[in-house]
Amino acid sequence: MKQKLMTQKVTGKPLNIDMVPTVHHWPNLKTVLMVEKILSEADLTMSLEQLKRKLPKKVMDQTLRLILLYLEENGKIYIGEKGITWIYNPSPKLERAMREGIEV
Repeated sequence: MKQKLMTQKVTGKPLNIDMVPTVHHWPNLKTVLMVEKILSEADLTMSLEQLKRKLPKKVMDQTLRLILLYLEENGKIYIGEKGITWIYNPSPKLERAMREGIEV
C-alpha cells in the first residue's frame, strides 16, 4: 500500500497517515460507514478534531487516519488547508456530463 503524509494546515499538524506498515488496529466496515455518514452529512469543511467530536463512538486516532486515507484515495473526501470536505457525488447526470464533455 502506498505510504502518504497529509498535512492539515488549519492546525499545522500532519495527519501522519504514513503509518500503514505498523497498523495495530484495522477499521471495520461499521466504523468506515460511521465516518462516511458524518462527513457526507456535514454542510461545511471540518477539522480532524471536529470530526472526532461528532462521531457517536470513540475511534482510535490511527484507525480514523487510516479511514481518511481510504476515503481520499477513493475520491470521496478532500483533505485541504481548511480541513476535510466531502466531495463524492454519485449523480448519473454529472457522470454522463463528465464522460461526454469536451476537455479544454
